[in-house]
Amino acid sequence: MDRRDTLKTLLIGSVATGALLKSGCKTSEIEKSTSTTKLYGRTPEEAKVDKKLKEAPSEFTSEELATIAILCDIILPSTAFAGSATDAEVPAFIDFIVKDIPTHLLPLKGGLMWLNHQSLIRFNKSFKDLDSTQQINIIDDIAYPDNASAEMLPGVRFFNKMRDLTLTGYYTSKMGIEDLGYQGNRANAWDGVPEEVLKEHDVDYDAEWLAKCVDQSQRFEIAKWDENGRLLT
Repeated sequence: MDRRDTLKTLLIGSVATGALLKSGCKTSEIEKSTSTTKLYGRTPEEAKVDKKLKEAPSEFTSEELATIAILCDIILPSTAFAGSATDAEVPAFIDFIVKDIPTHLLPLKGGLMWLNHQSLIRFNKSFKDLDSTQQINIIDDIAYPDNASAEMLPGVRFFNKMRDLTLTGYYTSKMGIEDLGYQGNRANAWDGVPEEVLKEHDVDYDAEWLAKCVDQSQRFEIAKWDENGRLLT
């Protein structure tokens, strides 16, 4: 299993997979609902805050943003099946999050400074100007906390934060959701109490009720009852 599959497996365990029953809607109503105007998903007040944050100047320099982009793609590179973290605009997400949650700024700025300091010591260049082999030479020393030396701990903490933000940004993007294969809520299908449970309690279904209550072709129909409380459909 490669790094991306490992990260995906860890993340997908936290995704809700419960099904949503749609028995209260007719098929025609469901189809109609998919063609309604797409909503933003925020209250007007939240939308104003988001707009203000997006329009605010970045807290990072162009060199820092370039380094963040490199780190994002080291953490989640592209594959034959999915794009990279930068393809999903994760650096822009991190830039936004820092403006929204300023407590991220100092650890990230400090971590980028630490990373460049290591680059200068080892290769006399800033991190973004190193070749990929040199970059991985440094990353390997901070990407595995259990194996890191004491002097690498500041870098470990920084890379942990970068990894968390990169995964969050990627797997909350459209590209990341598609990479997970998450399809969202789907209408459930109930075919009655399991046969072994019915036998255990020595009961069974009345054929007429079974036809009315466990008919998958009518799963989107609204049940109708007569004035005496008898099920009609």
